[in-house]
Amino acid sequence: MPETPYSKIFATARTQTPLIHHITNYVTVNDCANITLCAGGAPVMAHSPDEVEEMVQYAGALVLNIGTLDQAQIESMLLVGKAAEKRDIPIILDPVGAGATTLRTNAARRLMTELQISVLKGNAGEIGVLAGVDAKVRGVDSAGISGDPVSITTEYAGRSGMTIVMSGKTDIVSDGSRTLLVENGHPLMGAISGTGCMAASVTGVFAASGKDRVTSSAAALATFGIAGERAATLAKGPGSFKTALFDSLAALTPDDLAEGARIRTV
Repeated sequence: MPETPYSKIFATARTQTPLIHHITNYVTVNDCANITLCAGGAPVMAHSPDEVEEMVQYAGALVLNIGTLDQAQIESMLLVGKAAEKRDIPIILDPVGAGATTLRTNAARRLMTELQISVLKGNAGEIGVLAGVDAKVRGVDSAGISGDPVSITTEYAGRSGMTIVMSGKTDIVSDGSRTLLVENGHPLMGAISGTGCMAASVTGVFAASGKDRVTSSAAALATFGIAGERAATLAKGPGSFKTALFDSLAALTPDDLAEGARIRTV
C-alpha cells in the first residue's frame, strides 16, 4: 500500500514512541494512558505543580483535559503549558463540558488566552460555545449547535490561530485555511464514556509525530475511527467493544490507515 501523509505520521509514532504528558480527568485517566500506548506513544500522567515543569521537558506533546476540574488543576495546567511553550511542545486542549458551567467555560477561555494552544478538540457544543455561536452543552455532551458546523469550525480556526477539531459523526479539522472531514468511526464509540478523551490522547501522539497540525489531527481521528469500526465487528455490547477498541488500535498498521482512512478536503 503506498504511503500517505497520514500513514507516514502513524509510522513515525510507532517507531519513535513519543512521550505524551497528560493532565486529564480521573474518570478516564487509565483509558487515556492505555489508548496512548495502543496508538504508539508512551503516557505520563503528572499533575502536581511540584513536578509538571520538569516532567514536560521530556514530552513530545502535552494533552490538557478539563473533565474533572478544580482551581489547583487549572494552575498546574498553566504552569506546564508555559513550560511546554518554551520547548515548542504542541499543546492539545480538550475543553470537556465548556458551556455547561461557568468554571469550565472560563477555565477553557483562560487556558486559550494564556497559552499557545496548538489543537482545540471538542464536541459541537463545546466548540460552538467557545467560538461564540449559539450552542448548548448538557453535562459533558453536546446538546446542539446553530449554524453550519464546517463554517463555524473553519471561521473559528482562522480567527483564533488554533487548529480546531469538532468531533461528531463526521469529524471536522481546520486551521482556517484547510478544512478536512474525517468520516471514520462507529456509533458504539458513543456508547462508552471516555472516547472523546481518548481521541485527544491519540491526537497528542500524532501531534508529536508530525508538525502539520491539520494532517496529524485528521490522521489521529481516522486511525481511532478505523479502530472503532473494527472493534464493532467483534463486540457484543459496550463492554466488549471497549476491550476490542484497545486491541484493534494496537493491531492497526500504517498500511491499514492508508487503505481505510476516509478523509476528504472541503
